[in-house]
Amino acid sequence: MSNLILLFLCLFLGIFLRKTKIFPENGHSALNSFVVNISLSALALYYIPKVVLSYQIIFPVAIAWMNIILAILFFTFLGKKMNWSKGLIGALIMGAGFGNTSFIGIPVIQAIYGESGIKTVMLVDQPGGFVALSTVGIAVANFYSGGQSSVLEIFKKIIRFPPFIAFSIAVLLNIFSVSVPVELDEVFSKLGATTVPLALVSVGSQLRWQKLDSDSKPLFWGLLFKLILFPSFVFVLYFIILKQRGEMIEISFLESAMAPMITAVIIAIDHQLSPKVSNLMIGIGIPLSFVTLAIWYFVLKYTFGV
Repeated sequence: MSNLILLFLCLFLGIFLRKTKIFPENGHSALNSFVVNISLSALALYYIPKVVLSYQIIFPVAIAWMNIILAILFFTFLGKKMNWSKGLIGALIMGAGFGNTSFIGIPVIQAIYGESGIKTVMLVDQPGGFVALSTVGIAVANFYSGGQSSVLEIFKKIIRFPPFIAFSIAVLLNIFSVSVPVELDEVFSKLGATTVPLALVSVGSQLRWQKLDSDSKPLFWGLLFKLILFPSFVFVLYFIILKQRGEMIEISFLESAMAPMITAVIIAIDHQLSPKVSNLMIGIGIPLSFVTLAIWYFVLKYTFGV
């Protein structure tokens, strides 16, 4: 219960700070930078060395890759049918193709599963979401905006990104069974603990609602895909076809139902991919996702007794 209270308190605190102008206009940028570069890196170094390696880690890692691949196929087909512009198709792919697996995912999963669930979140977010965004996501943004980034430039961005460096170190520590000194492990734990409150305050401060007009139909399809269609696909694939069970599978499924990723939307806006629709994907998608996530959780609870 305390985790749920923290979740909504920090979210509304972010909204309050922006509305009252106590928070600087671009204050969320500093929070985002700290969370992405410091907090998430610390979480990776704290949790990944403790993950028990097994074939099941494929399931959380695969979530982000399936999400973006299916989004590309779905919106390329739908965009042609609807005669949407190239920029709008790109915006929907970026908004619906990446989930908010850390800024929203970590606090939600922590509230439901406790600290143990964060190990799985790190697998969804780091080798899944981050690498997919840094490669396929950048390629999509460049293609639909008419820009170009070389493979070398993308590679340099990945290997210089602090969370990726931290994740790589953490994986090596795990593979070679290297024990992290207790004192250092506690530092990683305390730095990682800043992720939830800072991420939620940042998300709350970035929520903005705009008037709907001709954008309502593509927005509907974007949110329908991200919050309903893709999680439904994962549910059928993981639970029914592959008959997988367990906490790691449940968390992977819930992560598939997270709201659009803020970072992916920022990249879309930077590339001038229908900025209004991009903003609405998170402005409406994040609050709406709390409703759809609750529904998906109850589906899990009453279907499998979670």
